[in-house]
Amino acid sequence: MNLFSRGSVFRRPEPAALQSPTRSTGAASAVLAEPGLSALTGEWVIDPAHSRIGFSVRHAMVTTVRGAFTDYQSRLYFDGRDPARSKAEIIVSTAGVDTGVEQRDAHLVGRDFLDAVAHPRLRFTSTSVEVSGNDLYRMTGDLTIKATTRPVVLELTYIGHVTDPFGYERVGFDGTTTINRSEWGLTYSSKLAEGGAMVSEKVRLQLDIAAIRAIPAG
Repeated sequence: MNLFSRGSVFRRPEPAALQSPTRSTGAASAVLAEPGLSALTGEWVIDPAHSRIGFSVRHAMVTTVRGAFTDYQSRLYFDGRDPARSKAEIIVSTAGVDTGVEQRDAHLVGRDFLDAVAHPRLRFTSTSVEVSGNDLYRMTGDLTIKATTRPVVLELTYIGHVTDPFGYERVGFDGTTTINRSEWGLTYSSKLAEGGAMVSEKVRLQLDIAAIRAIPAG
């Protein structure tokens, strides 16, 4: 399957006949996709103006710092008849970090954390998808940060599907997962006088995705 590239263009909706859903393979084979989702089968591109790839981490054990990656590319394929065939790849520029504090952003992209000069991109590539409930999906994939690749599981919620006033089809998903940053070589640690870490090991990744139907360029 040739997933669309950065040069993809938007496609206005075309009539699509709904088909009966098929059972997905694997552990979630007993859960069926919603019949209406078959019309969503195809390639999609994340709309960065209405999406957010964010993260949150506990700071000084008493508060939460939130930020987002502002520069990324995506390749998505959703199969509404058989969600197990769906695929996703997101490539993120590690230099594009925004937490609202310039000095903190510079620290995060530096050698203590993401080391954006040596490792300019992080990547998520899906390896399997399961239906886990009504409008709920579990996407397993490989997350690569600083040349280390480890599996993660995204818990996804299907938000809905609309055609906007300009005639473009839009679909929404929310996704979350929690990782231990040290497992990817982000081992910076500064201790507090009372004990504990200045920056927690656990990082929550949050994906608020609005995608637009697209077709390959050419």
